[in-house]
Amino acid sequence: MKTSDELMTLLRRIDHKGYPAYKDTKGIYQFLGYVLDIEHVQGDPFASPSKIKLIVAGKDAGLPKELYDKKHKRIAVQDYLLRQFGKRLSKVSFTAHGSGKSGLMSVSRCGQEVLERSGCEIKETDGSVIIRMEIGFPANGRTINAGELIKILFTLLPDTVTNELMFRNIHKGNIRKAAELSENQDYIRRELKKRDLVAFVANGAILPRESGVSQKPMKNAVPFQSPESMKVVLELPNGEKLSGMGIKRGVTLIVGGGYHGKSTLLEALERGVYDHIAEDGREYVLTDSTAVKLRAEDGRCITGTDISMFIRNLPNKVNTKCFYTEDASGSTSQAANVIEAVEAGSEVLLIDEDTSATNFMIRDELMQLVVTKDREPITPYIDRIRELYHRFGISTILVVGSSGAYFKKADAIIQMDEYRAFDITDAAKEQAQVYEGDSKAQTQPAEVILPDFHRCMLPNRSFYDDRTKIRVNGFESVSVNKNTIDMRAVEQLIDAEQLRTLGYICKHMHEKVFNGKTTLRSAAEKVHIALEETGFSSVCGKMVPCDLAMPRKQEIFACLDRCRNVKMND
Repeated sequence: MKTSDELMTLLRRIDHKGYPAYKDTKGIYQFLGYVLDIEHVQGDPFASPSKIKLIVAGKDAGLPKELYDKKHKRIAVQDYLLRQFGKRLSKVSFTAHGSGKSGLMSVSRCGQEVLERSGCEIKETDGSVIIRMEIGFPANGRTINAGELIKILFTLLPDTVTNELMFRNIHKGNIRKAAELSENQDYIRRELKKRDLVAFVANGAILPRESGVSQKPMKNAVPFQSPESMKVVLELPNGEKLSGMGIKRGVTLIVGGGYHGKSTLLEALERGVYDHIAEDGREYVLTDSTAVKLRAEDGRCITGTDISMFIRNLPNKVNTKCFYTEDASGSTSQAANVIEAVEAGSEVLLIDEDTSATNFMIRDELMQLVVTKDREPITPYIDRIRELYHRFGISTILVVGSSGAYFKKADAIIQMDEYRAFDITDAAKEQAQVYEGDSKAQTQPAEVILPDFHRCMLPNRSFYDDRTKIRVNGFESVSVNKNTIDMRAVEQLIDAEQLRTLGYICKHMHEKVFNGKTTLRSAAEKVHIALEETGFSSVCGKMVPCDLAMPRKQEIFACLDRCRNVKMND
C-alpha cells in the first residue's frame, strides 16, 4: 500500500500529460482515517468514470455494534450511510472542472425502498465501512488536469468521508432511527408468519404516490384505515403499539369502482416485499417476502415450462407439460408466469385483472355453454384458485372490478371506496348466493398435481466470454453480450441496479452453474444462497462494481425464464 503523499507526487508529475498517464494512479493509498483504492481508471474524460473504493476501518468508523449486529439492521444502516454520503457528494460534484465527465462524483441513487447495494458495505466482523463510487478524472480536452483531481481527492473526498462515514460526526438520532425502523419491520415480517397473514397495512399509511413517475408519497392523500373486522394490533420491539389491516392467507379480493384505490392498494402490497424508508408512507406496509405480482405478457419466450395445470389438449398435439414458444399469447404467458412463480417458491400471487388475459382469468357461463369444455384447452384461473390454496398453500390477492364470479371463491373481499377500505365479505357472498342465474356451467376440472420442476438448463457460451458486456436499459431490459432479456413485465424490480446484478447472475450461472443435470430450481437456489452468504462477489468476482443492488430469488427466476437462445436438457 502506498501513501497519500506518494499519490500527490504522482499527480503532480503527470500533470498536463496525455490522459492515458492517469492509468499510473491505479492502486491503493493510505489516507488519514481511510484507504483509497483506485480500482479502474477511465480511458478518456468522456468515457465511463473511474471506479473508486473507500475503506474506513472499524476503529475509525466507530459504528456501535448494535447498529449492524443483525442483517436487516446492517442493510438499513448501509442504506442510511449511502444516502447521506450521496447527498453531500451531490453538492460538490462537478465543482472540479474540465472536459466531459471531469469532476463528476457519484454513488448509487437510492429510491424509497431499502435495498442491499454494493455502493455501501459494513463488514459484520469489525464494523469497517466500504463505499464504492465513481469519479470523473479531470482533463482539459484530453490533457490531464491534476490540480482539479488533487482538489477532489485531497479536499472534497476527505471532507465527505469524515462527516458522513465516521460515527462521531454522524447525526446519532437519525442513524439509530433507521436501525430501529428496520427492527420493527423485521418483527412485523416474523409476525405475519406467526399470525398466518400474507400482508399488513398500517393505519395511517399513505398509499397513493405523488405521480405516475414518482414513488414519493402524495400530499393530502387519504390515510389508510383498516376495516374493524380485519384489524390487527402489533406491539413493536420498542413497546409502541401499531394497528392496521391484516390480510389472512387464502383468497382475497380487492374490489371497487374505477379510480377508488384498488390498484393503489395492490401496488403498495407488491412493493411491500421490500422495506421502505421513514416518511415514505408505506414503511409499515409489509407483504410476505415471497409474493409475486403476475400479469399477461404477450410475446415472451417460454422454455420447457409445464403449463398443463391451465392449458392442455392444444391443436397439433403441442406438449404443454414441457412447453416451448418464442412468442407466447396473453393466456399462455400468464399460465407460465403462475407456474414459474410457484417454482421460484412464491406462496402469494398478486394479480390485477387490468393487466391479465381475460380468457385466462374466467369463462362465463354462456361462453361455457356455447364453447364446451372439450373444445376449450384453457382451464381458467378461477377454477384453480381454491385448489392452489387448499392443496398447495398458495394464496392469491386479486383486484377485480368487472366480474363478480370470484366472490364465491374468496375468503375475504375488500372494497375500496374513495381510498377507504371496507370489509364486504358477507354482503358480497350473500349477493353471490342470490344471483345464481340459470346456471348450466361445466363441472370443476379434474384435480392436478404441481409440476415436478425438473427443468435443467444447458449452458450457453454466448452469455460469457473473456470480455462479457452487461448493459441495462432503465427498468426495461438487461443485455448480457448480445442476449437481451426483456424484464418490463416483472413489476417488482424497482431499481436498475437490480437488473445489472441479474446480468451478472446470468453470466455466472451459464459459465459456472448450469450443466444440463442440475434443475433450474436447485441452480437458482444455490446462487441465491451464495449471494446471501457471500454477497455480490459470489457472482462477479473480486472487483465488485459500484452499481449493484440485490434482487430477490423470485426475480432471479424471472430473469432466467426470459432468456432467449437457451435450451433445457429435456
